[in-house]
Amino acid sequence: MSKLIYILNGPNLTLLGKRQPHIYGSETLADVEHKCRTVGEEFGLAVKLLQSNHEGQIIDWIHDARKEAAGIIINPAALTHTSVAVLDALNAFDGPVFEVHISQVHKRESFRHHSYVSLRADGVMAGFGIEGYALAMRRMGSLLG
Repeated sequence: MSKLIYILNGPNLTLLGKRQPHIYGSETLADVEHKCRTVGEEFGLAVKLLQSNHEGQIIDWIHDARKEAAGIIINPAALTHTSVAVLDALNAFDGPVFEVHISQVHKRESFRHHSYVSLRADGVMAGFGIEGYALAMRRMGSLLG
């Protein structure tokens, strides 16, 4: 049986491929899902990719992950810099957590340099485009596969 990995995406990531392509690229969440499923198959990992513009929904999914997921890959988007609630939910999850940012946040506005999620994350990928998700999946595979 495959181990399930939740891939959670925060606000505005539904616009991936359309919003600021000079920062976020032209690939979409469907491309992210395809990449993650492909890598997951190499390691016997299944993928559940979810996106919400609502903080509470993301927290609910983290709670759900406690019951059914072996790991979480999360791109909290703007919630990275603001949400102690997402951090608290992640702190209640026992498996590995990887934080992904498509852009190199440390080359951007100073408010983007702080991440609450990083206080829980076992690893952070930033600036690799959507390939950061695949890198996180490979690390999940090496830990769980």
